Amino acid sequence: QVQLVESGGGLVQPGGSLRLSCAASGIRYSISRMGWYRQAPRKQRELVATITSGGTTDYADFVKGRFAISRDRAKNTVNLQMNSLKPEDTAVYYCNVVTWGPDYWGQGTQVTVSS
Repeated sequence: QVQLVESGGGLVQPGGSLRLSCAASGIRYSISRMGWYRQAPRKQRELVATITSGGTTDYADFVKGRFAISRDRAKNTVNLQMNSLKPEDTAVYYCNVVTWGPDYWGQGTQVTVSS
């Protein structure tokens, strides 16, 4: 069956870094876009970054210059390198995969930025 395996979340101090990964398997349709969303307490889920099958990236304003999204075609994986983390980045981060068929969401991984 379809699996989106997320990893890399955890607790870091302000200014620290984390690298999130999401490995997709079992998807039968062509993937058009992969990305990351996040949801903080008392807030709506919001886009963090996406990358299309052609390599075009899109970033939310609040992460530009700090985060970088990339993909590994061979491993069907999307990564999010997060640098200069702030307490405001604390949230559950969700992997998202858009295909020509169904779309998929990961179960979420917690990122906590605190001193």
